[in-house]
Amino acid sequence: MSSWEQRERYLIDVAQRYLQGHKVFDLCRSHLVAASQISRGTVYNHFPSEADLVVAVAADTYGKWLKACDVDRAEIADPLLCFLIHHCRKLKANLEFQWFTIVRVMPNEALLAQASAPFVQMFNQQFQDYVAWNREMIRAIGELDGYDRTQLVTDFIRGNLINSDDARLAHNNVAVYRQFCYALIQLLGQSDRKVPEDSELSALLHLSDA
Repeated sequence: MSSWEQRERYLIDVAQRYLQGHKVFDLCRSHLVAASQISRGTVYNHFPSEADLVVAVAADTYGKWLKACDVDRAEIADPLLCFLIHHCRKLKANLEFQWFTIVRVMPNEALLAQASAPFVQMFNQQFQDYVAWNREMIRAIGELDGYDRTQLVTDFIRGNLINSDDARLAHNNVAVYRQFCYALIQLLGQSDRKVPEDSELSALLHLSDA
């Protein structure tokens, strides 16, 4: 990794930490200068526009979710359980660390139109790969004719992330994840499958360690 890439990685990490607990993306490049202690010229060279900063943070978040997909798939063979636990773990991380809920602002065609091509390309790749993973998992679970399960479930997960953040739900409350799993199972058309037992959810989400 070049020094340029290392510095950009550092700036994105600083941006992610700055946004913890925030309900709106109220970080701008001048704030990042102060938070990172890196010169204004350097920060502005890395992010030529405010839109670039938003898109870079979004790409980073989706990239982390994609890495988690690989870990979850390797750990959990059953497609439905893997899908449930992946999204529960994502929800738990958001609640526990109060990460900025990036789906509040991205994807956003207006922002992408203002961003530089490299950041747009980076975001689109991460976003499309994440959508593809979810679609592949839903297909493996078993799609039903007549419904776009991917869109239906994706919209629900997005709304749940935002609503859970707004409500500041407790990250170590197993009931939060039990209810989330129940809703996902219904939306996936798998009502014959049971919600994982609280003990299994607690173990897979490491709630006892929280």
